[in-house]
Amino acid sequence: MVKRLPVRFGSNNKKVVLQFFYPGSKERTLKVVSRVHGMSKTEKEKFLEESIALFSKRHKDYDRLLADNFRKLKEIVSTDIPYDSVEGRLLAAYFSKEYSTQSAALFNPSIVRHPVQDPSDPGKLRFVLSLRATGESHISSIAFREGTISKNGSVELEDDSPFCVSPVSKMPFAHERFRGDGELTDANYDIVFSGEESITERIIFPSSPAESNGIEDVRFAEFTDDDNSKIYLGTYTAYNGKRIFPQLIETKDFRHFSIRTLQGKAAVDKGMAIFPRRINGKYVICSRIDGENLYIMSSDDLYTWEKATVLRQPYLPWEFVQIGNCGSPIETDEGWLLLTHAVGFFRRYVISAVLLDKENPEKVIGALDVPLISPDETEREGYVPNVVYSCGSMQYGDTLFIPYAMSDSVSGMATCRMQDILNNMKSL
Repeated sequence: MVKRLPVRFGSNNKKVVLQFFYPGSKERTLKVVSRVHGMSKTEKEKFLEESIALFSKRHKDYDRLLADNFRKLKEIVSTDIPYDSVEGRLLAAYFSKEYSTQSAALFNPSIVRHPVQDPSDPGKLRFVLSLRATGESHISSIAFREGTISKNGSVELEDDSPFCVSPVSKMPFAHERFRGDGELTDANYDIVFSGEESITERIIFPSSPAESNGIEDVRFAEFTDDDNSKIYLGTYTAYNGKRIFPQLIETKDFRHFSIRTLQGKAAVDKGMAIFPRRINGKYVICSRIDGENLYIMSSDDLYTWEKATVLRQPYLPWEFVQIGNCGSPIETDEGWLLLTHAVGFFRRYVISAVLLDKENPEKVIGALDVPLISPDETEREGYVPNVVYSCGSMQYGDTLFIPYAMSDSVSGMATCRMQDILNNMKSL
């Protein structure tokens, strides 16, 4: 049923973010400051020029980022040296570093309609891909790619950019309902990008203690509320090295983002995916509560989830170990089409599908009895071998477009006629 497209999107080592560098202690910080202060004027000018020549063209907002790092330095050690002096700018360079956001992998994509379409060519559909970008120390962040689907179903990715741009501002969201321990309180915030960069250049890097070890597997959906207003909602996992925190990211334009913590007894584990509209007045989410079974839950409150119901347990041989979702379901006349991931022998991941009742999605009315996508010989090798995985697909016309990762390393895209999937559903 599936056609693999000749599209591949992998890591781009040129995409680096400029971060603050802390040597490890205040004592070592003071030593570096003292050594720079002891340089002659000629040496300071020479090495400042060298740092600018080597690094300024690698970042779109180089001077703002250096000034911000100098401000962070002054929070650690007291100095009267102004940033706009030779010594101040050189100190900022010594306390800066680059982080390659995609040096390890670019994988687990989801796809939604682009917020800006081309009215001159209504036959084409622009889209936004969100991906899990992983770099040094296996820290994950959210990266984006933009592209177009043509009338004949071909997919073209817009050119990737060598630049990687961070938000220009971050504002804490100190609402009492999101207060818990320190990590949870700090995990709720808003970020804004300048708007001068493309969506492809934007990176959402961990910026709270709850996310210190990564932002993992965002599943975006274009959500339409009862008043026909639209917003992109994405569920993801924040990881601090010990605990995981289910999070929700909200945006209307992929420039302004609001990050909130999901709460309640059922807001646990990984792999939540929100339905693209309310059902019977309630928000609905597919989830993985126990790491084995596929669950579904509903709530009047977008941020609070108290009860989950088992939707499907491992039943077929290729899903005996674990079953979960592959992103937000697609609404059809026959029901909700939900792509699933399943784990079988040799921890081999495949992608398949189930069909849920349209008005009562807690009821599974059909399922494929074979995998939709299994890792072939060109997809088996990678950071985690024998895995195909998606965080969200999109329908255009009568075709389902499925971006998917290959062995946690690179990503590609497959297509399938919607009716072919529905015709092969076995009634339950």
